[in-house]
Amino acid sequence: MTAVWRRARAFEPAVQLLFVNQFTINLGFYMLMPYLAAHLSGQLGLAAWAVGLVLGVRNLSQQGMFLVGGALADRLGFKPMIVAGCALRTVGFGALAFADTLPVLIAASVATGLAGALFNPAVRAYVAAEAGSQERRVEAFALFNVFYQTGILLGPLVGLALTGVDFRLTCAVSAVLFAVLSVVQVLRLPVRGRDVGGEKGEGRGQWGVVLGNRSFWLFALAMTGSYVLSFQVYLALPLSVERLLGDTAGATVATSALFVVSGLVALVGQLRITDWCKRTWTREQCLVAGLGLMGAAFVPPALGGSGYVGVAGLLLCAAGLAAATAVLYPFEMDTIVSLAGDRWVATHYGLYNTVCGVGITLGNLGMGALLDAGRELPAVPWLTLAGVGGVCAVALRGLARSGRLAPVVTTVA
Repeated sequence: MTAVWRRARAFEPAVQLLFVNQFTINLGFYMLMPYLAAHLSGQLGLAAWAVGLVLGVRNLSQQGMFLVGGALADRLGFKPMIVAGCALRTVGFGALAFADTLPVLIAASVATGLAGALFNPAVRAYVAAEAGSQERRVEAFALFNVFYQTGILLGPLVGLALTGVDFRLTCAVSAVLFAVLSVVQVLRLPVRGRDVGGEKGEGRGQWGVVLGNRSFWLFALAMTGSYVLSFQVYLALPLSVERLLGDTAGATVATSALFVVSGLVALVGQLRITDWCKRTWTREQCLVAGLGLMGAAFVPPALGGSGYVGVAGLLLCAAGLAAATAVLYPFEMDTIVSLAGDRWVATHYGLYNTVCGVGITLGNLGMGALLDAGRELPAVPWLTLAGVGGVCAVALRGLARSGRLAPVVTTVA
């Protein structure tokens, strides 16, 4: 972590603050959310459909509002959206500590989801704007991913200790973290982003520029596959652990190990991987290689195995997905800025998150059906996922060769 912080200090104080903020955002979020379903069904006694509704509206409010959050960030500035998102999540998580009726739980869940839609595109657009050149953007987003993944790694561990005392304590601590973030950002984060779209903040042509960006749309659709694949750490891999080991303590430990492995690979390997990729490949080659590696990560589970042998294959898959994400993420975030032509960057990020969120939903439905149907042919779901990675890599290569991934140059009168 010393090397990470040394590299981070080379950036402007505002970017350093956003690195720490993203770590804290994920720490607060992941210390609570993994245990929310158990709280709703256990302590509050909600039916399974009600638990699904509460969790579903959170995801829908976030994915469905990313585009709006990004558009507001470009019109009003990045800082107001970041502060508003953190403040709203403070309210949402605080309400979860006391909510015991379904309407209040739904309102709190919607607030937490909307909060993410407000600050997520704004944070990324702010980092991109402050980093400046393409090379600096790539390094900034590599560091961003280290802080991001570290929060995911530590959040559930802190949450486990707090929830062991009382879930309401977990909610309270998480709410306090977001409250502190809100205050710190009000006091320390400079105002940025209102004129970044090139329209002097007036918003004219915003939707035409973003929705009419054909190269961006093609890139987003091709990259959706990477989000479907990476999400399997939350879906296919834990379900497969349970099928292999049953409802046992070993299964719980193995499932936790999936997330620990993912976090450690990002923490230890991200900067080394990014540095090597920058020296060895072009940006387009990194994107293609990352998607290809994601597909290849599903080969070990496809080879099969029972008991802990099968679990070892799943752990290799989790590690492979994390390494592939380390290859992809910095260049993916940089490509969005390039394809936006530095105009309405937050709106582009918001639309990108929305497209990928829809893809994740559809992909999970398909993957769930494959897992159910694949009991007789257990390799089929994994080979399908490997194929998705291969198809998306080929699609990206086609976009690169046709010039669709070249930086967009815009001229503002």
